[in-house]
Amino acid sequence: MTAPVLITERLILRQIGADDLDPHMALLNTPAVMQYLGGVQPRDVIAAKQEASREGFATRGYGFMIMEERATGEMVGHCGLRHVAHPLAPNPEDFEIGWLVREDRWRRGYAFEAMRAVIDWGFTAFAAPRIVAITVQNNTGSWRLMEKLGMERRPELDFNDPAMSPAYNPAIQYAISLGQWGPKP
Repeated sequence: MTAPVLITERLILRQIGADDLDPHMALLNTPAVMQYLGGVQPRDVIAAKQEASREGFATRGYGFMIMEERATGEMVGHCGLRHVAHPLAPNPEDFEIGWLVREDRWRRGYAFEAMRAVIDWGFTAFAAPRIVAITVQNNTGSWRLMEKLGMERRPELDFNDPAMSPAYNPAIQYAISLGQWGPKP
């Protein structure tokens, strides 16, 4: 196992290791979890995403991580920080957060807990001027979490992805700045 990057009350967020692919495929690459992300993905796609996360840590010091429950040591999700990766997004310079939580751990507040830590990390460790999150309008759980995190809807950053069905377009973005996140006077 790799060393923790961030630790919260209930979670350890750690870099993705070479032995994380099989549990990721079993626990996170499911129809329910991947419903708004293009559906279940082939093993080589998930492997490439994991390699990109490891490369991000090696070159920039950040990337996506595995979420583990501190109480059980079990993989419960995937989350992290990167620059906007979608080639059609109008804001590739922005930092982007994202998350997945396995279905049997939904509605326990894990995504909120992890994303609060990741947003704080992005602002404090990497001086991100703005952090965004991307979802689709139908994914009410995701955009409600973005709002709970204090993020604001940014319709000028929306974009269409022709690879996704019309039901999942446009991709919508929420954003938060350091000034919105930090302590208020």
